[in-house]
Amino acid sequence: MKRIFFAKISGRAIHAAAVFLLCAAFHLAAAQTSTRVLGTLSAVNGNALTVKADNGVETSFSVNDKTVLKRIEPGQKDLSTAVAMSLAELAQGDRVLVAIDGATTPATALRIIAIKAEDVAAKQRKEAEEWQKNGVGGLVKSVDAATGTIVIASGFGSTQKTITVHITATTTLKRYAPDSVNYAKATDAPLSAVHAGDQLRAHGTKNADGTEIAAVEVVSGSFLNLSGRLDAIDAGAKTISFKDLATKKPVTVHVGDEAEMRALPEQMATMLATRLKNGDQGGNGAAPASHPGQGGQHWPGGSNAGNGSGGTGGMQMLLNRAPAAHLNDLKKGDAVMLVASGDDGHINLIMLLSGVEPLLEAPASKDMLSNWSVSGGNSGDMGGAQ
Repeated sequence: MKRIFFAKISGRAIHAAAVFLLCAAFHLAAAQTSTRVLGTLSAVNGNALTVKADNGVETSFSVNDKTVLKRIEPGQKDLSTAVAMSLAELAQGDRVLVAIDGATTPATALRIIAIKAEDVAAKQRKEAEEWQKNGVGGLVKSVDAATGTIVIASGFGSTQKTITVHITATTTLKRYAPDSVNYAKATDAPLSAVHAGDQLRAHGTKNADGTEIAAVEVVSGSFLNLSGRLDAIDAGAKTISFKDLATKKPVTVHVGDEAEMRALPEQMATMLATRLKNGDQGGNGAAPASHPGQGGQHWPGGSNAGNGSGGTGGMQMLLNRAPAAHLNDLKKGDAVMLVASGDDGHINLIMLLSGVEPLLEAPASKDMLSNWSVSGGNSGDMGGAQ
């Protein structure tokens, strides 16, 4: 089974360092008996607030004149830069870390440290621009740990080109979890974790023709590219089954909450197939959708980011505009192309396109999804804190 990496990322990761520091700040209040809650403000009614934690549990509490309120910028690593804020500045959608005194009735906040939603959005936009302007992406062809270089094939079909990614001691290397393309779940990993066939994204300083880049940050992962006609759809078990065209083996794929599905209209599928057959790729590889980028779940760069040499182009833009689909929309016999993670024992869906019968006949389509950036739901939060 060919391994590819689906270009998809969340804005959550840009706050991991800030959350760690926010958590550290709460140790200052260790002498007081309190409960710590990390989540998003779901309701603000005067001095009565409700926080919805990442596990969905809501906690209500009040704020009084003894509550310490602080505001910190996304990604800020020095809590000494946190500034005082007023209750009036807090708004629904802000990410907060709250120490609550549960001994009082009603529960009272001892301390609130917040990251404003608009600050998150502004940082995501800035970082999305960085990935768009100075980013590259593609499938790994080779890795040379001795020289610190990774060679990738960017784009697909007749427009594919080779890019050399240079790694230094200051380059940040990240690896996606085996079962997720959520950047918040990506962890630090050595260069030795990158292998031929992986999908890789990087941003940094490029040379004049974009064939080399001194990488500031690199994100990589290994995923599956599958296609075939659906044999069964089990809405209750949230699975789809089919025979993969490449391996001729039956596969069952689990459809989780993070999976994204789109249905290509017949006219669009035919047009894309024609363009692929004629070598018109409309771009040479899209950057991922949201690490610290805007609008996506999981890749740096946002849904409109390219690799810095031509942008996403018509191909990616058309795919991004395809209507959303749902498991209940699928039926037996539908032609699908999808990106998934896992192995034969348990495969999880990441992205699925239905209505792709014309594309299955276009040779270049086999790498299409690996170069397509799709925007997902962006929580814009401080996720990942423990």
